[in-house]
Amino acid sequence: MNSPKMGNYRWTICALLFFATTVNYLDRQVLSLLAPALSTEFGWTNSDYANITAVFQFVYAISMLFAGRFIDAIGTKRAFLIAVAVWSLGALMHAFSVPIGGILAVLGVGLPVSIVGFMVSRAVLAIGEAGNFPAAIKATAEYFPKKERSLATGIFNSGANVGAILAPLTVPWIAVTWGWQTAFIVIGAIGFVWMILWQIYYDTPERQKRLGAQELAYIGSDPAPVVTDDGKKVPWFQLLGYRQTWAFALGKFLTDGVWWFYLFWLPKYLSSQYGMATADLALPLTVLYSMTMVGSIGGGWFPAYFMKRGHAPYDGRMRAMLVIAFFPLAVLLAQPLGGMSFWLPVLLVGIGASAHQAWSANLFTTVSDMFPKKTVASVIGIGGMAGGFGGVAVSKLGGWVFDSYGARGDLSTGYMIMFSLCAIAYLVAWAVMKALVPRHKEITL
Repeated sequence: MNSPKMGNYRWTICALLFFATTVNYLDRQVLSLLAPALSTEFGWTNSDYANITAVFQFVYAISMLFAGRFIDAIGTKRAFLIAVAVWSLGALMHAFSVPIGGILAVLGVGLPVSIVGFMVSRAVLAIGEAGNFPAAIKATAEYFPKKERSLATGIFNSGANVGAILAPLTVPWIAVTWGWQTAFIVIGAIGFVWMILWQIYYDTPERQKRLGAQELAYIGSDPAPVVTDDGKKVPWFQLLGYRQTWAFALGKFLTDGVWWFYLFWLPKYLSSQYGMATADLALPLTVLYSMTMVGSIGGGWFPAYFMKRGHAPYDGRMRAMLVIAFFPLAVLLAQPLGGMSFWLPVLLVGIGASAHQAWSANLFTTVSDMFPKKTVASVIGIGGMAGGFGGVAVSKLGGWVFDSYGARGDLSTGYMIMFSLCAIAYLVAWAVMKALVPRHKEITL
């Protein structure tokens, strides 16, 4: 008698995580696509724009720490709903940034109205968006055995690339047709659609009526931890006592800023170096971020090559990440070859951005490889905070470098400096992580 075929409902959950991550990056990227036009309208310098993006990254960093704890405390379903509601509200607020800034100006805030308003809106967006990756990684740990987690993470993480692709295809057209305020409103409203689907289709595997017994057993097929879970919360200071936590956090700190740089500065790069208007950005950015989908999904699959040859999940992931870390070196050629055609830096940065997504899919999964499920979101939050601070550092450095070299009439050198930092970051991060955790060791509490 044939056994019943195992279901695939876990991939429905992965599809919801993919949708959430797509919305996350759509909301995040609207500002960067409109930055050249908004900078002209409001008279922002590169440092002004860097300060606005740095507020997002700083608040995101702090919120990531508490988001992970919050998700572990109240559960994935409710926490994710709250996160998306907050970030969707923040996205909508951007349309009203000037009135918001005007209100705060009355209270004595000594900054231009537009800058204050966008800073406040970015801060609210950041608080909500900080919940996306801790919740998604936790949901992945709940619904997938370890051997499938990097693939599932790569798939939902590719939502970032889809969001980055859809944004230049839609945002400039909406802004030109109906105004930049409408672009923020339309994109921001999508999150509320996702909330309805999440409420209907998500529950923990044990309570999920759509999940068959065979698939549930498969999800729980990993060997049981050496020490049973006593249900108690694990203090942050205890988590900070593990080298594994620091390896993940430093890996995020050293590499997250690279992705932030690509996301927030590439439209301004193409505008300043090649004179592209907002409407001209759609095709090159669509091509670039389409490339990153290959990296995200391929990077999620790649460690399986080593695991099938007997390596533990962490060791297989680290081998894959070492190979991936060499690909961003292609970005070193972006400026030297950029004089031939703008397509060369677009494609070379596309290779670097694709490698980042491959790296990120594996970096996230190292946490669920080594930590008990009840601590995954908290550790992701700690690493996310470190990555956010790395993003702040890169944004502030970029603003200063571009204003400094721009004043000298040598903006190309400024971009060469920043692209060089982006190129070598992954090899440095891999060396630091390997030094801290030379071989796989699962944490038992």
